[in-house]
Amino acid sequence: MPVPLYEAKAEFFRMLGHPVRIRVLELLQDGPMPVRDLLSAIEVEPFALSQQLAVLRRSGIVTSARDGSTVVYEPAGGDVAQLMLAARRILTEVLAGQRVLLEELRESGVPAS
Repeated sequence: MPVPLYEAKAEFFRMLGHPVRIRVLELLQDGPMPVRDLLSAIEVEPFALSQQLAVLRRSGIVTSARDGSTVVYEPAGGDVAQLMLAARRILTEVLAGQRVLLEELRESGVPAS
């Protein structure tokens, strides 16, 4: 029995639900990167990065290629960059809305917690 689309989408967003995975996708927007560069940019243990890269690779959102002893990762398609930009825009709007609400609370004399 096929998985309903809403469940597939939920699983996709769960796959994105780790800070290291998001950081990898952000870094890969600038182009393919070898694992050693990802490690230095993210500053996590090699094993932890390897686990998160495996999740991204299994999901099909990134691809990897070996160049000698170096493994290079890149987004599987251009839509990944668009997804990261959309997330940034949405987060910016949410935070701007929260700032406006905070300002309204302060102006009304209600102490913010």
